[in-house]
Amino acid sequence: MQKWIFESENFFKSERNTILLIEPILSKLKSDLSIPDESFYNIMIAATEAVNNAVTHGNKLNPEKIVEFTVKANKQSIIVRVSDQGEGFNPENVADCLEPENLLKSSGRGVFIIKELMDDVFITSDNQGTLIEMTYMFR
Repeated sequence: MQKWIFESENFFKSERNTILLIEPILSKLKSDLSIPDESFYNIMIAATEAVNNAVTHGNKLNPEKIVEFTVKANKQSIIVRVSDQGEGFNPENVADCLEPENLLKSSGRGVFIIKELMDDVFITSDNQGTLIEMTYMFR
């Protein structure tokens, strides 16, 4: 069984300012584990993207719907889980943001950014909501 040195489970309303609430949690993680700045910023950007997607696209800014934000960490890895209560989507249908027709769109880069910054990303989604689990491995 995995031994975690940092664990945090949080439930937030789906409001625009929700992403501001995760920074103190991740800052404590950074402090507790002495995470280097570059790693911290990668994790922060990926987590912020996931929470923003859950609030905006998943729960459609409905404050009655909750976003769950969980972080577990040890000296080898950090696992961030973000789930919403939305209608779900097919992750395979996310447009490639690097295709010429998508380059100038104002949205559609979140999943791409998360996959670029984290080592492992798993997305499960159905009509009850979406869960994204991201792992960052320390080298």
